[in-house]
Amino acid sequence: MTARERREQLLTVGRALFAEKGFEGTSVEEIASRADVSKPVVYEHFGGKEGMYAVIVDREVQGLLDALTGALATRAHPRQLVERAALALLGYIEDSPDGFRILVRDSPVAQTSGTFSSLLGDVSAQVEGLLADQFQKRGLDPAVAPVYSQMLVGMVALAGQQWAEVREPSKQVVAAHMVNLAWNGLSSLERRPDLPDA
Repeated sequence: MTARERREQLLTVGRALFAEKGFEGTSVEEIASRADVSKPVVYEHFGGKEGMYAVIVDREVQGLLDALTGALATRAHPRQLVERAALALLGYIEDSPDGFRILVRDSPVAQTSGTFSSLLGDVSAQVEGLLADQFQKRGLDPAVAPVYSQMLVGMVALAGQQWAEVREPSKQVVAAHMVNLAWNGLSSLERRPDLPDA
């Protein structure tokens, strides 16, 4: 095996173990054993499990970010953008279940910091700009677009986490329900929402 092939083999083995057991539950010994190499080989390529984990997480973040930003990159009706974003997230989960488990296991969506949360913040910033434009066109206050952006992205991310575990109903059905809630809720926004006095 070339050094490059060995590195990729170790990343594949490490990715599966991190998805299965998490960062803390995975050891260099176990990575080496599953790859049928000695521990020094793992250290030689990555300096330890921390280095390997960082490479794996970087790759997963980039893959998911590419999928989501690609879904939002072209001009389209806002409803279509919501549909594309929902399908992009669910598609990533379907195509890369181990990668998604790694991202959410040690950095759940409800946390304010961490890899997955940081990624969602990047996507939310893109959605914020789209919402602000639409709010302006509809006579709504664009200053609240960041709040709505966080709510939309959070809804999709949490639904995605749940779907990753059960895989039912189908990706298209889940995306349709996400869009139904998000779009029908957004299309009927009140100009000045208020809670009744309690």
